[in-house]
Amino acid sequence: MSAETTEFTTYSNTGRHSTTGQAEAAQDQLEPRSKRYPEPPRRSAKSLATSKSRWRYWSIMIGLIVASAAIALGLLAWDNPMPITDEGFWLIAQLRMKNLVVIAIVALCQAFATVAFQTVTNNRIITPSIMGFESLYVAIQTGAMYFFGVTAIVDLKGLVPFTVQLLLMVGLSLALYGWLLSGRYGNIAIMLLIGVVIGGGLGSIATFMQRTLTPSEFDVLAARLFGSVSNSDASYLPVSIPLCLIACAAIYLSSARLNVLALGRETTSNLGLGHRFEMMKILFFVSILMAVSVSMIGPMIFLGFLVAMLAYQFSDTYDHKYVLPMAALLGFVVLGGAYFIMKNLFYAEGVVSIIIEVVGGGAFLFVIMRKGRL
Repeated sequence: MSAETTEFTTYSNTGRHSTTGQAEAAQDQLEPRSKRYPEPPRRSAKSLATSKSRWRYWSIMIGLIVASAAIALGLLAWDNPMPITDEGFWLIAQLRMKNLVVIAIVALCQAFATVAFQTVTNNRIITPSIMGFESLYVAIQTGAMYFFGVTAIVDLKGLVPFTVQLLLMVGLSLALYGWLLSGRYGNIAIMLLIGVVIGGGLGSIATFMQRTLTPSEFDVLAARLFGSVSNSDASYLPVSIPLCLIACAAIYLSSARLNVLALGRETTSNLGLGHRFEMMKILFFVSILMAVSVSMIGPMIFLGFLVAMLAYQFSDTYDHKYVLPMAALLGFVVLGGAYFIMKNLFYAEGVVSIIIEVVGGGAFLFVIMRKGRL
């Protein structure tokens, strides 16, 4: 290449760069570079990756806390004939406090048990009810009525019968887990199928016994077979509160391990975590929570599913450290709101499960039929 050609090329490039630089400088004066070339949003490896997701999560949490406080205040103060400054107001509120504590315990049990159970089974459309807890409760109540009469239903209310029901439910679940998950060919899918078969068998036996009852006996029994806050008793609380708190604390402290279990058996084992041991431990606490919930108020099949589904949608994360608290608050809002509506609008607080089953069943069908993200 000749000297004239090299000099011309250098001059042309220099002129082009200077012209481009002058154009960019003029455009920067009219519109800043930050607006023309916005920086991508900063992301991190945290559970709530962006500031928008963090703001959304905590906004929903604050809203749920406010709603829970409003529901609690409404349950204590609504239709209270005494003024708030009178001592009688607080005496009436103290009597209503038992139902409020029961609602909180059941909400915690259903929320933590369902989220943990769905993680262990790696299935977001099933609940611990599939293991037959409700069917066993129905069979116990129906069997007591069938063999011992109406007085047996009254005798089943108390701390001793409540503790016996807890031991039966937890013992049955532990026997099922230990039998089907131990051994070389332990499979959680087979455990779920056998749980369905056992639940169906207990339900069939209970139905047969119910058909032999007199109409008056069946009417008394039916009131116990609906999920109702009125089924609980104040004598249950000294046992149910410690069991609920211990099991919920154990599951929450295992949030990091639950995050790993959600990845599946092979990934969990490759990361150095004992999959079978962790799964058995979580299922043990799940069985305690479900036994407490069912023994206190009766069957409530779709409450856990509804709460878990909403918690995943609202939190928008898979980290159980964030999902579990939101599920607990949602459980209190849903159950407490249903109880408030049925008690003060329809004067039928004994059948809270009607709203729960209708809304939860509709949500279940929606999730099953939906083609998008679950």
